[in-house]
Amino acid sequence: MRPLGSLMHHLRLVMRMAKSTGTDLVDAYDDGRLSQDEWAHMVQTCRGCQWSERCPGWLDEHEIAATVPATCPNRARFAALKAGQEMRQ
Repeated sequence: MRPLGSLMHHLRLVMRMAKSTGTDLVDAYDDGRLSQDEWAHMVQTCRGCQWSERCPGWLDEHEIAATVPATCPNRARFAALKAGQEMRQ
């Protein structure tokens, strides 16, 4: 089993991925679509991701992206949060 990455590093990756895809995690949290436990689970999932070493480079190249990369284990969660956000607009 591979060691988990730094908590703060992966928190930043999750936040950058959200920004890149236009997913407002703070709004999702504020309106109840994302609980504190779910947010923490997203970061923890990122910490264990095998692809996370390449994630910063992908984010550097994709300041704006329609979706997260297929390799992201949080892909479905980001998509659901984005869909909920778009329904509210």
